[in-house]
Amino acid sequence: MYYLFVLISFAASVLGSICGIGGGVIIKPALDATGILNVATISFLSSCSVFAMSLYSVVSSFISRKTKINLRVSLPLSISAAAGGIAGNKIFRAVWLIFEDKNMAGLIQASCFILLILGTLIYTIRKNHIKTRRIQNVAFISLIGFMLGSFSAFLGIGGGPINMVVLFYFFSMETKEAAENSLFIILFSQIMNLSTSVISNTVPEVDMLLLVLMPAAGILGALAGRAINRKIRTVTVERLLVVLFTVIILINVYNVFRFVA
Repeated sequence: MYYLFVLISFAASVLGSICGIGGGVIIKPALDATGILNVATISFLSSCSVFAMSLYSVVSSFISRKTKINLRVSLPLSISAAAGGIAGNKIFRAVWLIFEDKNMAGLIQASCFILLILGTLIYTIRKNHIKTRRIQNVAFISLIGFMLGSFSAFLGIGGGPINMVVLFYFFSMETKEAAENSLFIILFSQIMNLSTSVISNTVPEVDMLLLVLMPAAGILGALAGRAINRKIRTVTVERLLVVLFTVIILINVYNVFRFVA
């Protein structure tokens, strides 16, 4: 089990760091598909791994002094996303407690996941034909951030795919710039998400070795992903996003049937 979980965390973090989608969007459905742990434990482990990966990526970006993070946009997005993360976390806990069969919570997450990623995939494919905007109103930026945080915390994914589409459409960012800003937003969301779980005493029972190994794999994955990102072209990142979204949709379709069975 340890080898599988660590491998998934590492691979997801490599791809997530390259594309700016975090890693939770891959870790969460992939671990759900194993059926080894319940959805609450997987969500928590996924959040820990994504937090470690995004922390390393953001800190490294600022240290290098070559950061493309636009604080005028990403800071209000991040702060409001962190607040939205509290709401999303509470919504998930409510759904978790409603059903005696905990697979139902996983089914709802997987179903929402499919719709979200399908929309993101369609936009990513068509984005060169869509007129983008440059939003500067702080109140509107904060509202967008709150919604991002709510969705990402509820789904336990870090919010990467949604972040990318929002940064593409509302702020006219190119792919690599959006990737760095997305990881900055994800970091804030995961800080608030994990803090809420600890403060509210809703941290699920977790194997401590996994709690150490998965974030460590996330950091190593971020290290590899940043190195790869600097060497590949933007068009390669865009193609990788399309492939990843397609695979993620297929994994979640499998999860829906597994939870129903």
